[in-house]
Amino acid sequence: MKKILQRHLQLNLAAKRSAFLWGPRRVGKSYWLRHTYPDYPKIDLLQSDVFLDYSARPALLRERLIKAAKPIIIDEIQKIPMLLDEVHWLIENRGISFILTGSSARKLKRGQANLLAGRALRYEMTPLTYLEVTGFDIEDVMISGMLPPFYLSDDPHQELRSYVGDYLREEIIAEARIQNIPSFSDFLRLAALTSGELINYTNIGREAGIKTKIVREYFQILEDTLLGFRISPWSKKQNRRMIETDKFYLFDVGLSNFLIQRQPKMGTPEFGKSFEHFVLMELRAYKAYKLPDLTISFWRTTTGLEVDFILGDMQTAIEIKASKRVHETDLKILKILKQEYRVKKAILVCFETMPRQIDAIDILPWKIFIEKLWRGELVS
Repeated sequence: MKKILQRHLQLNLAAKRSAFLWGPRRVGKSYWLRHTYPDYPKIDLLQSDVFLDYSARPALLRERLIKAAKPIIIDEIQKIPMLLDEVHWLIENRGISFILTGSSARKLKRGQANLLAGRALRYEMTPLTYLEVTGFDIEDVMISGMLPPFYLSDDPHQELRSYVGDYLREEIIAEARIQNIPSFSDFLRLAALTSGELINYTNIGREAGIKTKIVREYFQILEDTLLGFRISPWSKKQNRRMIETDKFYLFDVGLSNFLIQRQPKMGTPEFGKSFEHFVLMELRAYKAYKLPDLTISFWRTTTGLEVDFILGDMQTAIEIKASKRVHETDLKILKILKQEYRVKKAILVCFETMPRQIDAIDILPWKIFIEKLWRGELVS
């Protein structure tokens, strides 16, 4: 039976400290806050009457909360950026604490909103992780993804259809003031299709029928609304010429597969690509909850040699293989990398049943890899 266990997220806030909690819509921010801090007053800007009150008169926040004794939760703060001026005043002059959630930084960046000048710590909530759930099935997750309502759903395909239709193609388009809706829909599908590949703005623009400049703007929209992120190439050069182009991933593997109507099965190339995406989701969650300064990159030469993920400054090199049996040839690129750089740990993640080691390269079943990751054994 599928069930969500305790989330990894912890807000370690001292007295009188405030926080921003960022994360895509439906990731579970509001639910988590409601159950973690049930006695904190909450202002939900997704409620139309509440939104209309505060958008018409932001000063109501100061007038209503000037004597608040407990921290205040404001949900989806980006909907009314001017409220941040009132929040700032209440923090400075009344010592009131806030937890501010947001699913988009676009309006805040565009309007040069008051981001409280370091007075609020920054936290991030990601989709669910393997250790936060029960009833986990790797093939099912490639379809449902790891957003809580979709993971738990008996019909994740229908849930994702509603999410894409009601949120991605309406709210995002409205917030970003996109005029050409068909072109953005085509772009969204192509962004999913090329998720995990080197970004080629020209090719995507040609396929979507839009200019390269617009493609760049659309990618920025996905980043601003927390629906996607870039992974940069590891940059320290030695003898080899290195690639300098980023990769782009959507924030959830189920969403990515839904947008291109892909249902990857074990043993197919599509499953291998999705499995790599899933492992990256675990790495990003670990970074968000345990080690915010951790860098996640990839290593790739201009001749096509590539290692999937590099953690830190060559602290850990990770290659992903969605296979039940690893052969010597699968270790070739990791061996080349180890010859050229001081790699502290080299790991190949796979579907073998037991861990083993060849030439100081750890071959780890994916479940053991994730358990080691969350115990802090792979990076520090």
